[in-house]
Amino acid sequence: MITDPIGIFLTLAAVVLISVQLEKRVGLFRSLSAALTGILFGMLLSNVGLLPGTSPTYDFLMGTGVNLGIALILLSVDLRSILQAGPRMLGAFGIGAVGTMVGAITGGLLLSGLVGPETWKLAGQFTGTYTGGGANFAALGRAFDTSASMFSAATAADVILTAVWMAVCLAVPVLLRQPKQSQEPMGGSSSVDKPITLERTLHDSVRPVSLGDTAALVAIAVGAVWGAEQLAKFVPIIHEVLWLTTVVLILAQVPAVKALTGTALFGNYLILLFLASNGARSVVASLVALGPPVFYYATITVALHGVLIFAIGRFAGLDLATLVVASQANVGGPASAIAIAGARGYTDRVLPGVAVGLLGYAIGNYLGFVVAALMRGLLGT
Repeated sequence: MITDPIGIFLTLAAVVLISVQLEKRVGLFRSLSAALTGILFGMLLSNVGLLPGTSPTYDFLMGTGVNLGIALILLSVDLRSILQAGPRMLGAFGIGAVGTMVGAITGGLLLSGLVGPETWKLAGQFTGTYTGGGANFAALGRAFDTSASMFSAATAADVILTAVWMAVCLAVPVLLRQPKQSQEPMGGSSSVDKPITLERTLHDSVRPVSLGDTAALVAIAVGAVWGAEQLAKFVPIIHEVLWLTTVVLILAQVPAVKALTGTALFGNYLILLFLASNGARSVVASLVALGPPVFYYATITVALHGVLIFAIGRFAGLDLATLVVASQANVGGPASAIAIAGARGYTDRVLPGVAVGLLGYAIGNYLGFVVAALMRGLLGT
């Protein structure tokens, strides 16, 4: 068994490297995503005895490491771009976010007996991830100190439900006979080049990454994490993750910070390391026992999100193209919004979809805390 912290870090880095390469080259792993693949490999190495179940390396990645990843990803959020979405897309996104909250609360109340005492934590995490994406899921899991087995089970359920919901959203316009190309133009350019570049920043740098940019990013991210820790000590009623989200979103609007290259790329790498370490901390027997109830919980959350966004959205006169793209921005984030808009030919919905996806990144942590606190009170845990 590898017990040296550096050796463990090297092993996790190798897991991330293999996971990313498999995602790029093999269709099956592309469907699973590098995130879930890393969790599964980490779990395998731990449960066969190669990696330990506890280590200072895991503690670092579960704390400072994931906080740095969150900070770097959020530094790529330009709040002014949200104005490109327009009122109709923003309205649809808002309905979807409310639907997610209703789904998380309803599922938690129905399944708390099966899921167990961490139900309120999953309520917050599912709210965050189905409002804005996986970065929120990781941040909230760290904030709530969700157990490794529960976190891994929820991640697996999230990956499956996100893929299923993409298929549902592709089918909805066909089933309801919505024309493939919307006739109602939205704000923003119809070009897909800019938002696709934005989505790719999680995997590639738009411009060459310079030493100066990297030095600035490290200083800003570490400073934001440290500042959030100090603010949380000074005002403990507000959790450190919320302070971090707020501080970073403010910094991200500074022109000099916007010009830095590599924010999302480096942040995504740290999140992948965190997820691999989380897999290594997981016990397979516990994961199998937790799996079905957690999957049912995620299903209820996404299903009620879908029912509400399409029912209320159509009643409010919103077209299916807008609703489909907004729903994908909720459930899968900006990348999913781009994918669904491109696949259905809704080129005028691409930029608005990306804009509300970024809004989801910005507000997901806040909504997750609200729902978690509400569920904790309702369940008395």
